[in-house]
Amino acid sequence: MNKSLLLRLVTLSLSLLLSGPVAADSDQQDWPKQPSRLKLSTPYGQLHVSQSDYVYDARLLLNGEETKPPVMGLLNIPYAFSATDYHVALISIDSGDDSCPINYKWILLESSGYDISDAFGSCSEQIRVFADNHLFTMQTPNLEQPDKIDTYIFDGETVVAQPFADS
Repeated sequence: MNKSLLLRLVTLSLSLLLSGPVAADSDQQDWPKQPSRLKLSTPYGQLHVSQSDYVYDARLLLNGEETKPPVMGLLNIPYAFSATDYHVALISIDSGDDSCPINYKWILLESSGYDISDAFGSCSEQIRVFADNHLFTMQTPNLEQPDKIDTYIFDGETVVAQPFADS
């Protein structure tokens, strides 16, 4: 990671920590409905969700080939961002697990290939997504305390979790 990107991530992380807890009632928040997309054309190839007879066995494909590591479940590509030298897409993954039905991964596409982040999220379909330069942020209600908001920041390589702060 270059120094400039690291500095921005550290600055953003510190500002989130110093701002204290986000106390918002998620039931009263304006949680937008997630856009739904199963195909996404990019300059680096076509992302596509494969069809499956079993609802939780769809797979994420890039140019017709399964991604490595595999991404499978009930998939959606709700958000995507483009820049001159890369493309980033958020993948929602519903595994059918009742205790935590949904998580997320980012995929970064570049001319040199692609990278897929580790899974993250608070098991909720309610999300807000923002992009600021090379940082991509997702907010979602906390699993144990739904009136609190968890924040996840992706810098193109790593997802940093910023769970709500204790007061």
